[in-house]
Amino acid sequence: MTGTMYITGDADADRLLNTDGTAALIGMLLDQQVPMEWAFVGPTTLRTRLGHLDASKIAAMDQEAFVAVCCERPAIHRFPASMGRRIHDLCSALVERFDGRGEGVWAGVKSGDELYDRLRTLPGYGEEKAKIFVAILGKRFKVRPKGWQDAAGKFGDDTPRSVADITDPASLGKVREWKKAAKAAKRDKQDRPVG
Repeated sequence: MTGTMYITGDADADRLLNTDGTAALIGMLLDQQVPMEWAFVGPTTLRTRLGHLDASKIAAMDQEAFVAVCCERPAIHRFPASMGRRIHDLCSALVERFDGRGEGVWAGVKSGDELYDRLRTLPGYGEEKAKIFVAILGKRFKVRPKGWQDAAGKFGDDTPRSVADITDPASLGKVREWKKAAKAAKRDKQDRPVG
């Protein structure tokens, strides 16, 4: 697995996201209510603190002991305890259903709908997060089962609107501009009116 995500501003953190499916899933899980860069550097922070990013080892840890690791300063998220529990639950789900590997979620999928449905079974992966991750896999990792763009919804198009569209500083700027314009127009990432 080798992807082309560019998000954290840290070459090592981006390398981890582009070569480790569990890291990419954790980064996407953390991508809410904090800047994208902070969310996606979280997997590297955890790997540094734990000495690994092995879902089986994380799932085997006492959940509150893992949460304590997430809460160390600097915290991995604005809400490190609740997100730490979600990461622990995510790793447990990976162990139970996907051989303890993030890549297991998309291994052997036959359609975009199947991929989306698998992502939706993961703790913390609601409709939008699952669609964005389908787009990340299709655009950045060339995981493109039949119908992946339809399963990704608006995130599968060519408009630079999410982390799935970021490959360099210029595209990062375009995504930020799109988000700013969408917010000003009171629309969400899927071009739906908000409020």
